[in-house]
Amino acid sequence: MSCSRIIPGGLLLAGLLLWLPLAAATDAGSGIPASTADHGKFEVLQGPFESGPEVTRACLTCHTEAARQLHRTKHWTWEYQHPETGQVLGKKHEPNVFCGSILSNYPRCTSCHIGYGWEDASFDFSSEENVDCLACHDTTGTYSKFPTDAGHPLYADRMVKGKLVQAPDLAQVAQHVGMTSRETCGACHFSGGGHDGVKHGDLDSSLIEPDQALDVHMAADGLDFTCATCHTSDRHQVDGSRYRMTAKDGHGVDIPGRDDGRASCESCHGDRPHAADHDKLNDHTDRVACQTCHIPEFARGGIATKTFWDWSTATRLDENGKPITRLDEHGHAVYLSTKGDFRFGENVQPEYHWFNGTVKYTRFGDAIDPDQVVSVNDIEGSADDPDSRIWPFKVMRGRQPYDKVTNTLLVTHVFGKDDTALWTNFDWSRALGAGMAEAVAVGEVTQPFSGEYGFVDNRMFWPITHMVAPAGEALGCAECHSQDGRLANLEGVYIPGRDAFGILDTIGWIVVVLTLLGALAHGIARFLVKRKPREA
Repeated sequence: MSCSRIIPGGLLLAGLLLWLPLAAATDAGSGIPASTADHGKFEVLQGPFESGPEVTRACLTCHTEAARQLHRTKHWTWEYQHPETGQVLGKKHEPNVFCGSILSNYPRCTSCHIGYGWEDASFDFSSEENVDCLACHDTTGTYSKFPTDAGHPLYADRMVKGKLVQAPDLAQVAQHVGMTSRETCGACHFSGGGHDGVKHGDLDSSLIEPDQALDVHMAADGLDFTCATCHTSDRHQVDGSRYRMTAKDGHGVDIPGRDDGRASCESCHGDRPHAADHDKLNDHTDRVACQTCHIPEFARGGIATKTFWDWSTATRLDENGKPITRLDEHGHAVYLSTKGDFRFGENVQPEYHWFNGTVKYTRFGDAIDPDQVVSVNDIEGSADDPDSRIWPFKVMRGRQPYDKVTNTLLVTHVFGKDDTALWTNFDWSRALGAGMAEAVAVGEVTQPFSGEYGFVDNRMFWPITHMVAPAGEALGCAECHSQDGRLANLEGVYIPGRDAFGILDTIGWIVVVLTLLGALAHGIARFLVKRKPREA
């Protein structure tokens, strides 16, 4: 939903146009083209193109199976059936604590979909020409989807809030396609939740060109990994999932022929990654995720992440009946009439929980207790679960609407030019009625909006796994092995330095004292024997 990527400065845009195609076309430093094909020489890509689907039809003349492969991925379906919980998840179904849901808000939310024209629930998921090849394979830096056009880019220049937004040259972009990049992945994944860095906390545009202190793997002057280095793909199926994460990779180092992918620390570093003189650290790896020690903070690239969103305060207007905008000293919007109150954070210390990789959602239609905090997504795992490890999380908190009669979460219709959208009319009842009508129509719920609503405290867990600091900046022992340390509230495990166990501690101290006394006595005895003159 961010406009930040679609309104580049003129000079920057000109620089990107001239430089990026050349940079992407050659292997860094060698001058050897990275691709085996110069797409600029293909007649079918010469254009001009009037629309995105026209470009896709040209791509498919050579890459005949690409669209059908893509149709089987979560990137396309926005749908995932969890094999263990049985829940049907994915952006198409699940609620979240940010904008709530794509239901009834399709043209806005689907601007990050890798397809063209998902305007309502009737979108044709079998259409090959509606696959957006350029979203992932642009190397010019000039291609972007317009935030409110259902996944389409601009096809003509447009004035937006007094600024001219230029439409991309589709032929130019099509002639310079290449491998995915941090920029193409980040166009959606960095800006989830409405703006750069808002949603994840460990993914934002600071990772486009990070230094080693920010991410030791992606550092431009170091290993220079791209997203695809770890998130490998086969037939457009990209490794890595937030619905069924690999919380504990028992396979160890990845080897060819195995299908568990490379999107885990162990797949490169193994399960005993520390040197032999740090064996005690290796002993931790069966219960502590690598990320717990090696990502001491998130949102530390100079871009704040949103940590709190209170929808209950939205719709307030000023004395003239106009929407209110309040900014903090850093320029972050901390109140909007359209969205309510926000809080932001940089260099945020994660929260730590047991996690076995399974995430279970509270979906629309599921009963909630409005007197309790609702976990929109709940993580599973415990100290007694051998598949669990201690993981770091960003926990996003806030308040969102629920139905006071059915005690279920509500869908809010926020976007659109109709008179029921919250961002247009500032009327909760009408916006919730429209959102829930859509939810009923597509079969997400069976009960319509009762007409009575309130707001419930919520939270949402986001596993932290990017922004890996160098080993020298990882957590020290005392960060956890102390009474007020990072794991002060973690349950189910005895942590030396944090916990006390009367009898065991007493026995331990007795052993320590006896050991010291024994050593002292032994030293005194040796001293006395040494001083005693030897008999002739």
